[in-house]
Amino acid sequence: QVQLVESGGGLVQAGGSLRLSCAASGIIFSLNTMGWYRQAPGKQRERELVAHITNTGNTNYAGSVKGRFTISRDNAKNTVYLQMNSLKPEDTAVYYCNNLPPREYWGQGTQVTVSS
Repeated sequence: QVQLVESGGGLVQAGGSLRLSCAASGIIFSLNTMGWYRQAPGKQRERELVAHITNTGNTNYAGSVKGRFTISRDNAKNTVYLQMNSLKPEDTAVYYCNNLPPREYWGQGTQVTVSS
């Protein structure tokens, strides 16, 4: 049974930083490409892929976060991270991790709120 548990969100002022974590179980984590997605307020049917990391460590970022966010993984801990710096109010969203392409199952997400 797949489980994805996101944590690390919170309320931060613009320009601040947060580090998100996602612990995965029920999958062979080291073989999977993992991604961070976000769902902004008022966009209930849209989840935007913001970053992903392959099983070999290659990374890719959405243009809106490139240079500010860094995705990483620790295969020994079955965990993927998202370091978010220079946060902007438009980064406010619920953040989720999942495979790429995503599984049907989603975790509960973690709320990130950036105040101006």
